[in-house]
Amino acid sequence: MTLLVAAGRTASPLLIASLFLIASLAACATRAPAAPEAMLDRLLPAQALLLGEQHDAPEHQALQKAAVEHLARQGRLAAVVMEMADQGRQTDGLPRDATEARVREALGWTDDTGWPWPTYGPVVMAAVRAGVPVAGGNLPRSSMRAAMQDSSLDGVLDTAGLEQQKTGIREGHCGLLPESQIAPMTRIQLARDKAMAATLQQRARPGMTVLLIAGNGHVRQDIGVPRHLPAGFDHRVLVAQAGQAGAGLPADAVWPTPALPPQDHCAELRQRFGR
Repeated sequence: MTLLVAAGRTASPLLIASLFLIASLAACATRAPAAPEAMLDRLLPAQALLLGEQHDAPEHQALQKAAVEHLARQGRLAAVVMEMADQGRQTDGLPRDATEARVREALGWTDDTGWPWPTYGPVVMAAVRAGVPVAGGNLPRSSMRAAMQDSSLDGVLDTAGLEQQKTGIREGHCGLLPESQIAPMTRIQLARDKAMAATLQQRARPGMTVLLIAGNGHVRQDIGVPRHLPAGFDHRVLVAQAGQAGAGLPADAVWPTPALPPQDHCAELRQRFGR
């Protein structure tokens, strides 16, 4: 087809080639990611798949549900471990047709303030309906005070990694935490990662995969849960990334989703704390 430009003049072959190159690059930049099933099959088999999310991105919970259903259909899903429930809570023994109320009770999911059930319930129930146990992996609130005082946690990462965690705590709390609280709160973060790593190991089954669902900060390879897994524990990390949020996090694969509308979470926090 002849390309006309500048009041009817025929475009040069070089210009045509350039325009086709630009169009091709644009198509690549906007192309939808591969189907979840295809990406999962490329990453696995492994003893564990750590699936990170941005908590307020609905597409990320849709990916989690797709992962649960795909692995369960193949008979490869050993268990689902969730940051959103405490370590020690699980659905083992519940029938596939258990009500949501029974499932929530088993997981201790009685409060929607922190982790809204309408957001994560479909993921949990997909596993229960498939006969796959769901286990809490997070550090229980009752253990947090002890973690804050446990100075041995300061040595589980190298100096650079520990400083990264502290920076994350400062930024995650919008600079509102007094400096004296940074180290204790960082220890809680590290203890959470250790708890999730321990739960993954407990749920591992030969020839199957345990799926961890947690925030992107917890699954990152350099300072997150993977650092607390023993050498030889075969795992993969898949990060779901909304726009450029969390870009550059170390992972085996990235699942891109559309950027979320900008929201000033720090303004909300400052208002809450009267700062």
